[in-house]
Amino acid sequence: MSGMSEKLSTPRRIADDHVAQVAALDPMIATRLGLSPGDGRQPDLSPQGFEALAELARRTLSALDAVERNAEKDGVVFEDVERNCARLLRERLTAELALHEAGDHFRELRNVNSPLHKVRGIFTLMPTDTDEDWATVAGRLRNLPGALDGYRTTLAEGIAGGLLCAPRQARAVIGQLAAWTGRDNGGTSWFATFVAGGPEGLRPELDAAADRATTAVAGFRDWLRDTYLPAADGTPDAVGRERYLRSARWANGAGVDPAEAYAWAWEEFHRTVAEMRTEAGRILPGGGVRETMDHLNRHGHTVVGEENIRAWLQQITDEAIDALDGTHFDISGPLRRVETRIAPPGSSGAPYYTGPSLDFSRPGRAYLPTLGQQSFPTWELVSTWYHEGVPGHHLQTARWTAAADRLSRYQITLGAVSANKEGWALYAERLMDELGFLTDPARRLGYLDKQMLRIIRVIIDIGMHLELTIPADSGFHPGERWTPGLATAFMAAHHGSDTARRTSEIDRYLGWPGQAIGYKLGERAWLQGREASRRRLGAGFDLRTWHMKALTQGSLGLADLADDLASL
Repeated sequence: MSGMSEKLSTPRRIADDHVAQVAALDPMIATRLGLSPGDGRQPDLSPQGFEALAELARRTLSALDAVERNAEKDGVVFEDVERNCARLLRERLTAELALHEAGDHFRELRNVNSPLHKVRGIFTLMPTDTDEDWATVAGRLRNLPGALDGYRTTLAEGIAGGLLCAPRQARAVIGQLAAWTGRDNGGTSWFATFVAGGPEGLRPELDAAADRATTAVAGFRDWLRDTYLPAADGTPDAVGRERYLRSARWANGAGVDPAEAYAWAWEEFHRTVAEMRTEAGRILPGGGVRETMDHLNRHGHTVVGEENIRAWLQQITDEAIDALDGTHFDISGPLRRVETRIAPPGSSGAPYYTGPSLDFSRPGRAYLPTLGQQSFPTWELVSTWYHEGVPGHHLQTARWTAAADRLSRYQITLGAVSANKEGWALYAERLMDELGFLTDPARRLGYLDKQMLRIIRVIIDIGMHLELTIPADSGFHPGERWTPGLATAFMAAHHGSDTARRTSEIDRYLGWPGQAIGYKLGERAWLQGREASRRRLGAGFDLRTWHMKALTQGSLGLADLADDLASL
């Protein structure tokens, strides 16, 4: 945006131009949005690449300042949709620059959603229907080593400047990269597996490119192990108050009051513990919550095999779409298409969702990490798939995408606030409970267990990073200060996860400070907004109407979400 042109005369036009320019700089964004399908580049993860994105953010903010000054001078009043876009754009870019200017990108190494994960994740978003598509895949595989070289330079500057992640994060990523290559256990690399479905005519080219990518990943893993990990020795797991608040603001779209959120989460904890005990008693009279969960894992409904659990979860989503469409939501056309997939090896331990392309040629997809598991108790998966699919992430993201005629592209893509999206998905789980979809005691205990996980996240995410004291009435190490070890034990006592999942979760909270609290804080905002609208409208409140209005608002941070929802 070298000098603002006449056409960039509204916040929405500035925001959409920003998306276009980010997509031009970052092929991961372009691929995610379904733009530039023949582009074989990898993201530029060098310091210069990060600075280019930051400079673009600065220019966009300057353009927004100029437009708003001119509008005020000329007496122009923007419509609500324009004001909402301007408000979001300013908040998001300001928060983004705060992270950049603090140098956080020099130490952004963690087990989920780090820059490193772009270099593999980009392939799962690419079209693979034609020979031309596969030729682009081959080119992108050949460019992967260069992306890793740039990222190594960024992390090396972090080492030189004393900006490093904790050893725990480096070790987690080293383990993931080992899984990507498959070499430690004599297996096949993820890249070789990915290209196996390509056309025979391109087989030599694809195989050679996959081997080149695998070798580069192995070399990067070795550098992390031999150079980065020793340099990171002594870096604490906890990031401290200043960095925590900066990161939490980015994830939540608002300043966070850690003391208030921590105290509220403990109230939610005690309430949910009581509810879980009641539900467990319906399943195994006389048994405790943990005993009941163990009973369900051994004797409850179980699906065996990755393909079978994928198909079973797809059925859960399809049934939800059929039941909710026309009653509590309008789900038509491409919104009805969402795929369940098994996550590739070396992913984080938690299920996740990727949204559709802007033209819906690539559908939304919900991924289940299996972590080597072949037997899947279903009691804890049903509400999770409501969270990831319908009415959770997919319905919100697809509705935003379908509303592109009235929202800026920024509001439905780059401007998405994590706490808004995760809050909606957690609200979606609660909604399905309210609507009677979780009356089976086992499935309902699974829902409550997922609610408990999100409550635990608030408690230990804030507690670990700010090294807070555990309350006297907690029933768990009262008066002690949180450590990763205590957080792991607390999760083991109150959530039905296995050891691998707990380790992945704790790694995630420590490496991505402030993000995990957005689930419950976001759900609280959604519930507060709905209740305020219900009180305002009285008998005129209609849940289906409210849902559809709420899902066409586009992204909002938590500073604005509840108030906007209350006005619908």
